[in-house]
Amino acid sequence: MLLGRDVALAMNFGADQRRRGGRGGHSEFPSTRMGLATQLRQTFLDVQDYMARRDATAKKDEKADAGKDAKPDAKKDEKSEKPFKRDLKLEALIPYLKGERPVVIGVYEGYDVETIMALAQEFHLKVVLNHVTHSQEVLDKIAAWKVPVIVGSIYDFPRANERFDAVYTLPAELAKRGVKIAISSADAGGPVSSHSSPNLPYAAGFAVAYGLPYDEALKAITLNVAEMFGFGDQLGSLDVGKTANVVMANGDPLDVRTDVKQVYIRGVAVPMVSRQTKLRDEYSR
Repeated sequence: MLLGRDVALAMNFGADQRRRGGRGGHSEFPSTRMGLATQLRQTFLDVQDYMARRDATAKKDEKADAGKDAKPDAKKDEKSEKPFKRDLKLEALIPYLKGERPVVIGVYEGYDVETIMALAQEFHLKVVLNHVTHSQEVLDKIAAWKVPVIVGSIYDFPRANERFDAVYTLPAELAKRGVKIAISSADAGGPVSSHSSPNLPYAAGFAVAYGLPYDEALKAITLNVAEMFGFGDQLGSLDVGKTANVVMANGDPLDVRTDVKQVYIRGVAVPMVSRQTKLRDEYSR
């Protein structure tokens, strides 16, 4: 949000959305997997139809402007001969239907991954999968689709039919298959929160303990993230010409025993004294 406007479209496709749809009163979402997929598909079809009508109207206006009877204010829909009406909601989705920006899809179960990816392939969406916590049976398919994955939280519980380390080893299993991964600081089953964000390096370190190569873990919280969202030429690694965001620590950055000593944002040193550090120093004597 600080670096660019509308860099990605966030979507969720899973049991949570269906449960909300199944409650009494007004249904925000359908209560079945196919119902939810149908609703999304209809939205994408509406966007395609909107683009077709918009482009047809623009071509008609160009022809009218080139002729003697040009009427600048006569913007009409080619099908209905009614004035073309802009729809900002549909217009906002156009860059995603064109594949110009990524669609980040939050999905947990393997069968939900397969359903949403079938829809994404139909409309040629540029997809980044998010979570995939209990999708171990479709990891080969994810690799074949060549889509990046945001993994998190890796501190989630395994299902009754999974190994105890099924979620812990997920980053390693994806990386082994050549999938570009990022590690999220999301709480188990929830969104990123202020208290979980500082634990991001430790989540990457945890993934290393369960098989993820160290260099891949470091990229999963730096360069890979920048590249997924289109900022790889500015952020994510210490290279000439990139933004000078630097963290200096007294040890391994993925180790909980390490202390951060200095942070630079855009080359400017950030004061490292805060209310929290003062309280720490006061009560650790």
